[in-house]
Amino acid sequence: MDKVDVVASLGQEQLLRPAWITAALAANDRLKVYLSLLQAAQAHADQPTTTSLDFSDELSSAGITSPWLKDLAATAFRTGRLLNIPELPRLAAMLRDDLLTMARPLNKGTSEAALTERASDWCAWLEALNGDTLDDEQLRALTSGKRGKGDSFHILVMDLHKTLNHMAAELSDDVVDGAHVWQLAKQDHPRVAAFMRGLNRTRPLKLDHPGLDTAATRDGERLLLQNDIGTNDAHVLVIQVQDLRITLTYSDLHRQRFGFFQNMLGEIGAQWSMPEARTSSGLNAGKAFFVGTATFDSKDEESLHRALEGIGSRIVFLIDWNRARKRLVQFVSKASAVAILSETARREAGHMAWLVAGAERLIYGAMQALGSDYFHIGDRLDQVLGAAPAEEFLIEALSLASQSTQQGHSTALIGDETRLLLVRHLQRRRDEFDLLSEHAAYCHALAEGLRDALAHGHHLKRKAADKLAERAKEWEHQADLMVMRSRSRAELQPRWRPFTGLIERADDVADYLEEATFLLSLIAEGGHEGWKGEVQEAMLRLTDEVLNATQDHVKALAIAGTLNDQSTAEDHEEFVAALWRVLNAERRCDLLLRDVRRALMRHVSDAITLNLGTEFALALERSTDALLATGFGLRKLAFSRMGGSL
Repeated sequence: MDKVDVVASLGQEQLLRPAWITAALAANDRLKVYLSLLQAAQAHADQPTTTSLDFSDELSSAGITSPWLKDLAATAFRTGRLLNIPELPRLAAMLRDDLLTMARPLNKGTSEAALTERASDWCAWLEALNGDTLDDEQLRALTSGKRGKGDSFHILVMDLHKTLNHMAAELSDDVVDGAHVWQLAKQDHPRVAAFMRGLNRTRPLKLDHPGLDTAATRDGERLLLQNDIGTNDAHVLVIQVQDLRITLTYSDLHRQRFGFFQNMLGEIGAQWSMPEARTSSGLNAGKAFFVGTATFDSKDEESLHRALEGIGSRIVFLIDWNRARKRLVQFVSKASAVAILSETARREAGHMAWLVAGAERLIYGAMQALGSDYFHIGDRLDQVLGAAPAEEFLIEALSLASQSTQQGHSTALIGDETRLLLVRHLQRRRDEFDLLSEHAAYCHALAEGLRDALAHGHHLKRKAADKLAERAKEWEHQADLMVMRSRSRAELQPRWRPFTGLIERADDVADYLEEATFLLSLIAEGGHEGWKGEVQEAMLRLTDEVLNATQDHVKALAIAGTLNDQSTAEDHEEFVAALWRVLNAERRCDLLLRDVRRALMRHVSDAITLNLGTEFALALERSTDALLATGFGLRKLAFSRMGGSL
């Protein structure tokens, strides 16, 4: 007589219940696969030209060895309103047997008796099926998970699963660091402890949110771990450990969250199968959910423990992940929102504390507290700060909320801390000067390109001059975009208006220098007769002086961005010196322009060449006029920000 039968004959069924629950949970896994196969059979019969889903991984993971099941969906077809499924009687028998296995641990004569009665009714219903066809109503009765329209086989399986999980927690014969466990082998305890070590390290981050209950048992050669990460049946995480291999099966309603979890586990060595989209009428309102399998191959027991600990530590970040993502996209792009949640997970800060403390209300409150000089109603954070600085601020805001919550700070205090954090970010960033400095960099690139072109004789090489002109046009276009960005911000934020006026003046520099590169391309095309010797030397001296002026303009901006009422006299002197060098360069360019005209008059007789040379030199000289005007505006703005004037 089998050992289980011996125990049963003694009337001590309670001793068998842990083993029965283990078998029942395994039967639940098989039944879910069978129901998915039925749905896939219906889908294939309705659209025979589509490729059937491959259930090989699910069949193997659930321990199902019947090879004919792999072809069940692909062989289904319609005859009128009937769905023909070859081997349906065999499948119905397997549904019946596993349903009985799920119902076996139930206590008779208790509140679970209603489940037992429903199971008996459905077993009789399955036995009454004739042939290998199902009508639409019979198929719905088997696979539908929608409540409110009568009972279904699928609903009963879900109800049994919930009851079994509750029983497993109550009947476990041991607790390992908070995990309810039974029938473990000797080597299983340290493995469960490793998983719980990671889980318990980050568990406090979920605050009072339910979830993260863990159950573990042994099924033959495998250790099974299941964690409660959500109340929806489509959000499931099951871990199997056999020898030194971990196999993790994960399903999720949200594709973005699935990808997030994939990336988190990928960082600790997970190898993922290709996720598959599944649909079931009882899950996710009939919309698709996603299923995938991750494997970890460990070289020894120590690395196996590290992997289990890493998995356990990351589960908490799945809780309310999508709610946090939706809050964040009010301030940044979808991609940035995911990046923020990924980084706060890496820092083991998470997002739950931020959600509980007010989420978007914290950020809007901080923005409004700074006033209309910085933010207006309707402003997105990334539009004001820029994408990367907005990400950085929100990462710190979520981390701050987590740390402050763990320290027992009130919601009001976290709100004040968030406002101070935003102030610090704005103080660290001189975004207005950053935009001016970036614009100045394009002006410098234009001037340097012209100087190098003349130094290398590109005024005599058409292809080289044309290439420079193309690059210059793109640089000038990028500079224009910065002017447009500054104008847009000035419409919403008064503090941007002086900077917009300044960048508009600076844009004349880019325009003149781009015009000079265009004229150089015309000169290279054939308007350079007589350019050798004195003409080229005079032109080169002029471009050298223009380049010096743009370099000093860049330096002046770099210093201006750091000036405030705490600046030292040395800072002021260095800033003024850079501005004076721009002034002196403009005066020298006036004289150099005359030298160029004199050289052209002496050595160029061709009218076209004379005209092009003159226009080229004039464009260069005018760029320094624009630099000087910009310098005066910068001087006024910088000293007004320091509370004084010159």
